Amino acid sequence: MNDLLTGLNDKQKEAVLTTEGPLLIMAGAGSGKTRVLTHRVAYLVKEKHVDPWSILAITFTNKAAREMKERIAGLVDEEDARSIWMSTFHALSARILRRDVDKIGFTTSFSILDSSGQRTLMKHVLNDLNYDSNQYDPKSILASISNFKNALQTPNDAKTAAKTPFDEAVSESYDLYERRLTQSQSMDFDDLIMRTIQLFKQAPDVLHYYQHKFKYIHVDEYQDTNGAQYKLVEMLAAGDFGSRNLAVVGDSDQSIYGWRGADMNNILNFEKD
Repeated sequence: MNDLLTGLNDKQKEAVLTTEGPLLIMAGAGSGKTRVLTHRVAYLVKEKHVDPWSILAITFTNKAAREMKERIAGLVDEEDARSIWMSTFHALSARILRRDVDKIGFTTSFSILDSSGQRTLMKHVLNDLNYDSNQYDPKSILASISNFKNALQTPNDAKTAAKTPFDEAVSESYDLYERRLTQSQSMDFDDLIMRTIQLFKQAPDVLHYYQHKFKYIHVDEYQDTNGAQYKLVEMLAAGDFGSRNLAVVGDSDQSIYGWRGADMNNILNFEKD
């Protein structure tokens, strides 16, 4: 164990050794947050003898996930490192959906649209709705739809909230856009999380499977989570089957994703939640 704690200060050690129950780690830039997370995961495997496949670590970027995997691979056995689930929110959601999305009417071989595919589809949607794409920019419409999805709001919610002609164009476009996605068995990146939450709600047995599976959940850059990401984490960690062993790392001064619905209240309300 001394190897895992070498070079850590008292607070970092405390974060590594506190394994049971909810844990909020607040730390500024450059304070060794990733080091603490990786050593905490290694401590769970090597000292607490936790099954590596029951540990989940969520990051915001593929680069951060790769870095975490590399660091953990240097601390635990290679096979154990491969068994730990380390990924972004979207990759985690896609992996869950590929296994069980047929329970909500999609084929497990559904396609995922990139930003170019989304714009192409939206141009067709606007054209079919007789909206001038010069007046109603497809990129702006998609950004508004993304905000609705990140807040787990449906086309009906968008319609209810509409106050301006642009809002009405967004709600109509959102509705047809979603129907076209479903018809073509496709999803965009925001759908991955939203559809996973839908799957968990409509197929409780699937949710219970992952609540049983993930005994220890870690989320990096928690201040950047939006409503949908927060809900996904809450569902996995809480409820009758959840472990409540949720460790989140964040910096209240560092939220960089406000433009895509990041909600600082997720950190500020952590103790209450």
